[in-house]
Amino acid sequence: MEVVLQEELKELCYIEEINGASQDYYDWSNTQYPCNPNEKYYGRGPLQLSWNCNIYRAAGNEIGFDGINQPDTVATDPVISFKTALWFWMNNVHSVLGQGLGATINAINGDIECRGENFDCVQHRVDYYTAYCNQLGVDPGDNLTC
Repeated sequence: MEVVLQEELKELCYIEEINGASQDYYDWSNTQYPCNPNEKYYGRGPLQLSWNCNIYRAAGNEIGFDGINQPDTVATDPVISFKTALWFWMNNVHSVLGQGLGATINAINGDIECRGENFDCVQHRVDYYTAYCNQLGVDPGDNLTC
């Protein structure tokens, strides 16, 4: 059982989104917080930030780093990395605690997974979550999907 859990936990070790540099998470229409055309705003950090105007900019402004022009800071500076994870959790996820895994998935990836048509990603998250819960002997609870 320990070997299986360790194998599955490898999925939680990424500090940058798999194939991240190939992803384009830009909002080119946002003229107040425009993208830096030399940067990419793919997922970085323990709770991977994405998008230029609504996440990297906001996290950078509140935490004190240049999220628009230096998004790599989230992957290269461990203090900023965990500050962004805590910032994101408190601003986007904390309010849905107790509503089930589905509400958490929605708070983190709602547009892409819950309001999109990416059921496979949601099911993948549910499968991992229930496997962890089973191995730890805890009830996964209700409302597992969004």
